[in-house]
Formats: sequence, structure tokens, C-alpha cells
Amino acid sequence: MNLVSKVLQQAVDEFAQLPGVGHKTAFRFVLHLLKKEPEELRKFGNTFLQLQEQVRYCTDCFNITDKDVCDICADHRRDRTTICVVEDIRDVVSIENTDQYKGLYHVLGGIISPLDGVGPSDLNIAPLLERLQSGEPKEVIFALSTTMEGDTTNFYLSRQLQKFDVKLSTLARGVSVGGGLEYTDELTLGRSLVNRVPYENTLAK
Repeated sequence: MNLVSKVLQQAVDEFAQLPGVGHKTAFRFVLHLLKKEPEELRKFGNTFLQLQEQVRYCTDCFNITDKDVCDICADHRRDRTTICVVEDIRDVVSIENTDQYKGLYHVLGGIISPLDGVGPSDLNIAPLLERLQSGEPKEVIFALSTTMEGDTTNFYLSRQLQKFDVKLSTLARGVSVGGGLEYTDELTLGRSLVNRVPYENTLAK
């Protein structure tokens, strides 16, 4: 899309970098913003500046937070004997929306994917091992996507966690194979958590 205004073109190109946003949609976004009052536009821009400057990762679980420790980790009512391992923040939101899980989380920040150049050292695996050294967690739930990459990550983690006295479990296969948690309806995801099964019995399934 070639526009007569360089500034307009630059704004469209920036929006078009967002996932799922094409140039036509980006153009509509920019035209909509042009109709806003200067103060509204300034507030819009400042919001994203604050996102960059103030949002950080929880020092315990790597969830996104405005503070050093996220609200979930800071909540002493949560079950601290259970850690649910997820790929990213979207999975935390999906599971929290089920209202079926009251333990803690650990966000890996991705899954092992050699084709994409993502290896174990690129993920938050070492901090997970450090959390388990305290002896407080008694169960680790693998709640990763039911894909080849997700299963590979589960298998790698299971090997790393063998030295700890923790129960390893995974979501019941109510979650469709090959799908991500964010696309699973809350009822199915909630039941998959409640009816989770021992990990070692599902590796070959």
C-alpha cells in the first residue's frame, strides 16, 4: 500500500507489523486515530510507552506484572504445593478464566522448537528447577500445547525433574491434539485440569 503522506505510510506500516493485521486493517486504524482529539491520541501513545517502561516479568513465575512479584504469586491463599507449567501469559489467562485452578504457575516463555531455533536454554527452565529445590512444590502440571513441540518440551522437562520428589501430571486429553490452550473453551480446559492424569502414562498416547 503506497500512500501520499510519508507519516501516514509509516503509521500504517507500524500497525501492519502486529499479528493478524494487514495493511488495509492498519489503514483503517490510522484513519480512526486521525479523527481523535490530540489529548486522546496523546493518552493512546502514552499507554504503550507505559507498557514498555512499567510492565515486567514476575521474578518468581515470569508472568507479566506491574510489580516485582505478580498478584498470583503474592496471593498466600494459592496452593503453593502445585505449579502449572505453561508456554506464555495467554495460557495463564485461559486457565485463570476456568476458575478451576488455585495453584501457582511457571511461564516458560515458549516451547522447544528446533526448526524455530528455540532450545531449552532459551526458556525459563533453570528458574523452575530452582523453585523446586525448596521442596515446597509437590506436583508439577504440564499444561503445554498438545503439539509435537509441546510434547517434546514435556518430555525434556520430565527428564530434568526426575531428581525432584514431585508428582508429574498433564492435562487430560479433553484438550484437542494439536491445539493451543488459548483456543480451548473454558469448560473443556477446566475439566482437563481437574481430571489431569499422571504424565508418565500419557507419553506414548
